[in-house]
Amino acid sequence: MYALFEDAGKFLAGRVMTEAEASTQIELDSGKRVKVKSANVLLKFDKPQPAELVAAAQALAQEIDLDLAWEFAPEAEFGFADLARDYFEKTAGVEKQAAALFRLFDAPHYFRRLGKGNFKKAPEEIVKAALLGIERKKLVAAQIDTWAGELIAGQCPAPVREQLYKILFKPDKNAAEYKAVVEASRRAQRAPLDLLTAAGAITSPYQFHWKRFLFENFPKGTGFPALQAPAIKEALPLGEAQAFSIDDSATTEIDDALSVRGLGSGTVVFGIHIAAPGLAFGPDTPVDRIARERLSTVYMPGHKLTMLPDEVVQAYTLMAGRECPAVSLYVTFDESTLAITATETRLEKVAIAANLRHDKLDAVVTEATLTGEAPASYEFAAELAFAFRLARHLKAQREVVRGKPENFNRPDYNFKLERAAGDESTEPQGTERVLITTRQRGSPLDLIVAEAMILANSTWGGWLGECGVPGIYRSQASLAPGVKVRMGTKPAPHAGMGVAQYTWATSPLRRYVDLVNQWQIIACARHGRTAALAAPFKPKDVQLFAVISAFDAAYAEYNGFQSGIERYWTLKYLAQNDVHELTATVMKDGLVRADDLPLVFRAVGAEALPRGAAVRVRVGSADLLTLDVQASVVARLDDASAGSVAVAADAEPDDVADALDAAGPLTLAIDLQGDAPEGQTSVQAEVAPAA
Repeated sequence: MYALFEDAGKFLAGRVMTEAEASTQIELDSGKRVKVKSANVLLKFDKPQPAELVAAAQALAQEIDLDLAWEFAPEAEFGFADLARDYFEKTAGVEKQAAALFRLFDAPHYFRRLGKGNFKKAPEEIVKAALLGIERKKLVAAQIDTWAGELIAGQCPAPVREQLYKILFKPDKNAAEYKAVVEASRRAQRAPLDLLTAAGAITSPYQFHWKRFLFENFPKGTGFPALQAPAIKEALPLGEAQAFSIDDSATTEIDDALSVRGLGSGTVVFGIHIAAPGLAFGPDTPVDRIARERLSTVYMPGHKLTMLPDEVVQAYTLMAGRECPAVSLYVTFDESTLAITATETRLEKVAIAANLRHDKLDAVVTEATLTGEAPASYEFAAELAFAFRLARHLKAQREVVRGKPENFNRPDYNFKLERAAGDESTEPQGTERVLITTRQRGSPLDLIVAEAMILANSTWGGWLGECGVPGIYRSQASLAPGVKVRMGTKPAPHAGMGVAQYTWATSPLRRYVDLVNQWQIIACARHGRTAALAAPFKPKDVQLFAVISAFDAAYAEYNGFQSGIERYWTLKYLAQNDVHELTATVMKDGLVRADDLPLVFRAVGAEALPRGAAVRVRVGSADLLTLDVQASVVARLDDASAGSVAVAADAEPDDVADALDAAGPLTLAIDLQGDAPEGQTSVQAEVAPAA
């Protein structure tokens, strides 16, 4: 005897070996024996053979008209054998019974399964809805197939093009557009990005990078709602200082300015003046909600997305010729020793006498003119000379705490896009000609501004702590490799800066954490030691931690985009200037850094070279979509041969150090020579390039 049974949604048949009340042991055609619950045995028969029965029943099942079967089926619960007798004939055999079972089981939209081979037909409205759904699925499947075919043929369907960035970066895996790309990619054996590019979905690499960034970070667009800059209601006193800012010509968000008073008197008051939007509006106001959503200005060559609307920025920026609201830090110094004798924070208006520009003055304001070695013929020459002297003093103090000097051995790179007059404020298209120039980091004007801002941020950070007011701090436990800068709400040392604590509070028009810290500083300026009660953010305020988390994520994303789009323009520069070879310095893992461009890339042949080796690299093709570069090392430019350094046994340590320094980073194998004159021992150091 044979039996047909259900096992995990599948129907199997085999020879009955033994039977018990609750179970039956059945041998399958493969020879495997299985124990089956009696309730799962649906049909017993003597012939045909099990495999023949299943094959014949499956073929016959496809001939059963489901609509007709549904009509024949009774309203009450019924078994598959009952339907077989009603549909086929009263004497329907095991093949027809099994066919009815298979067909009923595979049509859940017509018949509900009740177990033990019993079913109940679905209500008419359920059947109609299910059939409509099945028809829709067929149409969608056909559409997916059509779109996939078009993509393989090199044509991009409009719906796929419209969903391009969603498909690639935040896909709805149930969407037909996504499924079409996956299907086409599978059939064509090509990566989705290659497939879509070949199909014309991506016509501009620049627009691809730009629109991807907007899709992921500005899904609602980059525009601002109509908004007016709130006025500062309180009457602010006008300070005595005549302040000047130092920025690039493209800077519109002028956050900071400096002033110097009392030169020649023995006591100098150094003023650091920060734009004060925090005096005009507070947390959870319309302007704040915009700033908190963006969190920072986004920078890129030829364009930027400001944190605040331009009309708001212009209301508070430190524009020359205006008396601007400011949060001012005045630090009093002994003019000869540069020792700090007092600090004071004021809420005031400051007269901005000038907006000095780096790109116009870097070649004029030099170390020679600032130290008196060359004549100075520019505005605020005396003030800048003091500020430079002070900056070098402050930097030296920080380096003592830091434990080693700061080295700015790589230049900053400036990108300029050549555009038609009047197009400067519009988005770049990616086809502009790009100019890349260098500006050495640590120039005198850079140093003046940097040290002034570090002074303000560290001083205000300490003052917030003294007043018991939380702020947003940046700290670094040590300079050990892998120890990163972290953000928190309590003052802590910043090893990289060499200061006891460090906030960001000097760019409130450009960074949201600076604006938050400015509100806290304003509370301290107004209330002193009782500021904790009046500050917008209290100790352990969850909102501060939320700001830190959101800012960290957004700032990293924005910086990543800026680096990527600058890489795009650098590769564009290579093509526009027909550059095929570069000098570079080997880093690690086969990476090299171009000496005169902001470009790090992998070069074949660099893997075996020591870090720091100078090489000439041939640059091949560049992919502007993936931003990859094909390159190979063609020559090593530095001297890789071994040399020797000989020093006498009685040489001073400094003489030995000078000899080794002259040889560069070396591995030494010391060989004592036995043929020296009596009473003198010489040491020869064989040198080879360090790995």
